[in-house]
Amino acid sequence: MPKWVKWTVGLVFGGFIIVLAAASLYFYQYAFVPSHKDFLSNKQTTSEKAAQTWLKQQSPATWHETAVNSDLKLDALYLPATKPTNKAVVVAHGYMNTKEDMAEYIRMFHNAGYNVLAPDDRGHGQSQGNYIGWGWPDRLDYTKWTQQVIQKLGDKSEIALFGVSMGGATVMYMSGEKLPSQVKTIVEDCGYTSIMDELGYQAKQMYNLPSFPLVPAVALTASIRTGYNVFAASSINALKKNHLPIMFIHGAKDTFVPTSMVYQNYKATSADKELWVVPGAKHAQSYGKDPKRYTQKVIGWLQQHMS
Repeated sequence: MPKWVKWTVGLVFGGFIIVLAAASLYFYQYAFVPSHKDFLSNKQTTSEKAAQTWLKQQSPATWHETAVNSDLKLDALYLPATKPTNKAVVVAHGYMNTKEDMAEYIRMFHNAGYNVLAPDDRGHGQSQGNYIGWGWPDRLDYTKWTQQVIQKLGDKSEIALFGVSMGGATVMYMSGEKLPSQVKTIVEDCGYTSIMDELGYQAKQMYNLPSFPLVPAVALTASIRTGYNVFAASSINALKKNHLPIMFIHGAKDTFVPTSMVYQNYKATSADKELWVVPGAKHAQSYGKDPKRYTQKVIGWLQQHMS
């Protein structure tokens, strides 16, 4: 091969690597660093605003925890039930949301008679952190939070895990871990199958870019920068280990986490399960689409699987 050909190939390859590295850093900042995200809607419905006002009026307690394999300090709010009970729901929020953004769900569980714990994930709300875990490192933090609930309510406590969007992925990831026996059931709403799948989907949707080689490069960059393995985050693999009863909810018109993902998640577990695809609902809007039916379905599921 002539030298000029080798030089040309080398320059082209080198240029490609430089462009890929630059793109990886850009999309790492875009997807993994907490900040205002233009692609997220910051509009609140009247119901969401009212629920947040209600939550403030309840004056919930503040709990603290230390992140797993880290010295990051995490915050959560704890709202005790009106009447003493050993039953609690741990609520996981979505991407670039906070515990307060879960006010409608906190109110729903509180009105049904449950104690409610709602943490802020790493890099969100009042919790420390300069990266977004997409639910993967957070699954271990939430397991620590369940231990705090048990310490509060006793060894005979019964706990349900509930999450929306990234929170839905978080509780599905938790299903593959060794959880305390007090955790009895899971409800996930519009969680994704994996970080890689969601990144690939968004690359196509938002930029019309192919997954390869950009998504693996971004995942590698994120893994190095954050210290957790982005490639390992798979709800499918976690659900294969799951033995807890689990309810799956997804909007039929979800174009942010495609509805197709819920069918893959549902198929992955052999545990007692239920699937509810909500007609006409977009991403994380299943509750808002039909609050009454949503409440009936979710609370009914918890009552069925918590004695």
